[in-house]
Amino acid sequence: MQRAFVLCAVVALSECLFQVPLEKGKTARETLEEQDLWEEYRLKYPYNPMAKFDDSFAVGGESMTNDADLAYYGIISIGTPPQSFKVIFDTGSSNLWIPSIYCSSPACNNHDKFNPGTSSTFRNNGHSLSIQYGTGSMTGFLGYDTVTVGGLAVKNQIIGLSETEAPFLQYMRADGILGLAYPRLAASGATPVFDNMMSENLVNQDMFSVYLSSDTQQGSVVTFGGVDPNHYSGSISWIPLSRELYWQITVDSVTVNGEVVACNGGCQAIVDTGTSLIIGPQCNNINSKVGATNNNGDYMVNCNSIAQLPDVIFHIHGETFTIPGSAYVSQSQSYGCRTGFGNGGSNLWILGDVFIRQYYAIFSRAQNMVGLATAR
Repeated sequence: MQRAFVLCAVVALSECLFQVPLEKGKTARETLEEQDLWEEYRLKYPYNPMAKFDDSFAVGGESMTNDADLAYYGIISIGTPPQSFKVIFDTGSSNLWIPSIYCSSPACNNHDKFNPGTSSTFRNNGHSLSIQYGTGSMTGFLGYDTVTVGGLAVKNQIIGLSETEAPFLQYMRADGILGLAYPRLAASGATPVFDNMMSENLVNQDMFSVYLSSDTQQGSVVTFGGVDPNHYSGSISWIPLSRELYWQITVDSVTVNGEVVACNGGCQAIVDTGTSLIIGPQCNNINSKVGATNNNGDYMVNCNSIAQLPDVIFHIHGETFTIPGSAYVSQSQSYGCRTGFGNGGSNLWILGDVFIRQYYAIFSRAQNMVGLATAR
């Protein structure tokens, strides 16, 4: 795993970008498919991609989903001396949590666990934390410690330390989650990591950006404090948020071959690094238009026809964002080729990693906007 690094402009050392390299690792689905356990798992832990966006969890507890296709994680460290953890940088949630040594769930036993007793900077908060999943929960307690992210030492950061974890988490490569959404979403009133970066004046600009590589294991990166021009080409399209809770924007329509196939008249979408697919209430229409057939909830296409598949175009704020077949189809050794469009059980859309791999995503807290530019 690559370590964090810092980019500074020669002309002004204050123009520093703090970066966390992300590894594109094996997904839980890939691991389970190799072990011939995928069919059993998917029945036991059905995936509800909208659970984490249930407003009933926006105050008090927080909800998360068992997304078996999440691939990207980066390393942070917590405590003094530092203890390292792999986390998913998730723009669809707001808490930071990791396993603790007090957790004996199977999901904790095959991940790194934080030992607060060996950190001289740890303080117990005295409050409990509960995060609900579609098929279980994570419970634990809150504490404060120094969290180092991309070379930035965030002092007195509130962290969740798990004592029990839902069984499906044992199949995830990452140890925990680092949430990057708005503070109003955070469970237990916890201040998110990026809010503390801003209040402690650790970043030059109140924004962060995400580049997700398509093929290679290395190369993906989260950049704190600005944008990295090495990872996009052309101009940035700035889109105002329609709601400051998630990174939520308005999509005008979705078209295939010039025909509106979804989101007619406009819809709401969340730009979410913590969801692997593009999820929406009318993804059936999209899948039908691109010639995909339903196989137990996966929408399959002929692996030999990917180059001939039509583009799916998202119309957002007067701009067009094109997702070609090569970007929205993934290939599994055992299960063939499936699209990256999944059905959600609400009116919200989620523009997950399938979308972000095509478009470098910039999250501006200063302007409450999302910036999108062609990834390279």
